[in-house]
Amino acid sequence: MKFSRLAIVVATCSLAACGGSDKSSTSDILDLENVRKVLTTNADIAYAAYSDSVVAAQALKSALATFRADPSEINLQAAKRAWLVAREPYGQTEVYRFRNSPIDSTDYGSADGPQDAINAWPLGEALIDYVQVNDTDFGDSQIGVTGNGVGINGGGAVDSDNYNATMPKTNIIGDTSIEINADLLENSATAEDEHDVISGYHAIEFLLWGQDLNDDAETTDGTDRQEAIKVLDEEDATEDDSFYDKGGDRPIEDFQPSYNAATAESDDDVDAAYDSSIESHRRHKFLEVAVDKLIADLESVRDGWADGADYRTAFTTVDTKEQALTRLTEIFTGMGTLSEGELAGERMQIAFTANSQEDEHSCFSDNTHRDIWLNAEGISNSYFGSYAGYDSTLNGLDDETANAVDGYGIDDWLKDSGEGELAVRLTVALSATEEQYTEIDTLARSGQPFDVQIMVANAELDSPIAQTILALNAQAAIISEIAEAVGINEVVVDPDVSACDTADPTARCDQ
Repeated sequence: MKFSRLAIVVATCSLAACGGSDKSSTSDILDLENVRKVLTTNADIAYAAYSDSVVAAQALKSALATFRADPSEINLQAAKRAWLVAREPYGQTEVYRFRNSPIDSTDYGSADGPQDAINAWPLGEALIDYVQVNDTDFGDSQIGVTGNGVGINGGGAVDSDNYNATMPKTNIIGDTSIEINADLLENSATAEDEHDVISGYHAIEFLLWGQDLNDDAETTDGTDRQEAIKVLDEEDATEDDSFYDKGGDRPIEDFQPSYNAATAESDDDVDAAYDSSIESHRRHKFLEVAVDKLIADLESVRDGWADGADYRTAFTTVDTKEQALTRLTEIFTGMGTLSEGELAGERMQIAFTANSQEDEHSCFSDNTHRDIWLNAEGISNSYFGSYAGYDSTLNGLDDETANAVDGYGIDDWLKDSGEGELAVRLTVALSATEEQYTEIDTLARSGQPFDVQIMVANAELDSPIAQTILALNAQAAIISEIAEAVGINEVVVDPDVSACDTADPTARCDQ
């Protein structure tokens, strides 16, 4: 989904009224045949996007294996690129949250899905590997945790005082008595503050990039993050991988020496070369275990959306108007809650108003601008019934289109039901949101990543971040209005997801 496409849709709708303005009854809107088409398309997009997420994660696994076999700067950069690409399809799936779909629930009811193991943040980076601390960007509110399940500091709190007293051994990499395996990574997000996240995309991100420090490998204080925009030597970065000038810059020595199958007795026995007492080996082992768990978790979600799967069958089977309303409520709740509470509030406004680097979604790689774009794009995908694929070249254009979907969207359903005016209004709102998040992306690509855009000197009401928050708030209101118009009596923008008042992007959130 691109702005030019939305602009064309808006213009076409304005001229043709997108199906007219004749009001239809709730009974007409809930035509079961049309609702089934909406549900089938929604499920098709989910399966496609999660399938692409698995494929991209498998490519990341391959890049990490190559890096483990030859821990060179070139292979580290290739692994970083693979991580960034892996985020492109996954970011578009976040709209399937908040509705008891396979990402959040294994049985369409219990809150036991793998979401927290896949994409939770803020990360407990101080539990994983060494960090630098200060009292601003890297203070206790950033790196501290209230408890942990991996045994660091006896399972108690980790803060700047006890961390500094014993560094660097109070972390998984430094404490060689801790075995790095899949069971270890199950101890994620167990603390009261849930800051003890040690698995998923962001754990891999932290090990690849490290903290987002300045050019002298020193901490920033919230006013000087522009100094953390790296200027790499010419041999370290080419025009094709210029994105490496942002984010952390973990030294390659952290990964040397490594272990690989060539030094084992056979290609099938790579662990024979692994020495758990060597920290560089432990970093590679952590990456290996983390990406395997990530793939397994993503596969479990993908499989829930496959043809014939219990969840998909239950979701797409509607025989009564009451069932149709229930399933539509789920879709609108994912769209509305992601728009307002989660994306505008938790993922943007908290960081924006607190000038908090730790609260940005991808703080180690400075990839938060893409998180915002992709999450918002996923909402549009659900509305228009289309999925264009994902960007494997990191140039902002979707080029991996093998699993693309072009189906029957909510916009089609509204127009066919005589609710063309509502369809136009949400189309216009989505277009306004895209215009603003595109500007966030443009600034990031030009050298002002999200953590620079939220600095006090830049965090104005007319900034693209504030305007995106307002646009997301507005589109959520229209989503709620459409839900009410089609007969949904439940709240589709969950007020408990965030304490932020996204109608006022400059207001601090009561966390």
